[in-house]
Amino acid sequence: MSILVDESTRVICQGITGRQGTFHCERALASGTQIVGGVRQGKGGTSHLGVPVFDTVAEAIEVTQASASVIFVPPANAAEAIIEAADAGIALVVCVTERIPVLDMVRVRAHLKESNTVLVGPNSPGLAVPGVGTLGIMPQGIFLPGAIGIVSRSSTLTYEAVDQTTRNGLGQSACIGIGADPVGGISVSQCLQLFMDDDQTQGVALIGEVGGRAEENAAEFLSTLSSVKPVVAYIAGQTVPEGRRMGHAGTIVHYGLGTARTKIKALQDAGVRVVSSPVEIGSAMAESLGR
Repeated sequence: MSILVDESTRVICQGITGRQGTFHCERALASGTQIVGGVRQGKGGTSHLGVPVFDTVAEAIEVTQASASVIFVPPANAAEAIIEAADAGIALVVCVTERIPVLDMVRVRAHLKESNTVLVGPNSPGLAVPGVGTLGIMPQGIFLPGAIGIVSRSSTLTYEAVDQTTRNGLGQSACIGIGADPVGGISVSQCLQLFMDDDQTQGVALIGEVGGRAEENAAEFLSTLSSVKPVVAYIAGQTVPEGRRMGHAGTIVHYGLGTARTKIKALQDAGVRVVSSPVEIGSAMAESLGR
């Protein structure tokens, strides 16, 4: 069973003709991702990267039967792009765009409650299922089909976790970068549920950050399960001062809430092995699986 995408998933790109859309879709196509079309208002009827371009998502779905969309749209228009995809019936939306206004994302979150669309992001490196496809900006050539699910709030540390699990011969069942914004789509807990239900996944690597309660909520979720696959976690930003935003919009510690200490303790109490450095993820995962 694949996580969110499989061999039958047909992908469109909203913003395919832009510089970033072109760059990353070209590489995704070369790696075997089934990108079947793009959307750019005003360029309907043309083609780009060998696939047709449409004015709207609805038109793209009607012709291509796409079920997933990856979004490379500027921040001012990204929220409307997500809503358009959801209204058209797209099952999975991966939004790479960062710096979308928070109020726009609050509106998107409320809108998605009335749909069946799963949103990954925004401010996300995307989603990769080795051997199947990549939606987003994750680099090609670093993945190895295997047994470890990766869920991460950090883009660059996502790639470190991939490298560590590849070096240890474990490989990845899927890799989900949920994004670092304070208001987003799929949560750490929801990703953990997907991995716990997946037959291919034998263990999970969780990359968290200070700020918010995503990791504490994940720990509470794990505590409710009667059977849990091994989970190895790393929490980034352990020296971030309280009350100060550092880089990622969601990385802000509010005086005793969302600190590295509270996250690490919650995860450890839930039976998660928390490592002190990202370079320990692979070896800790191998040890947890008895390899």
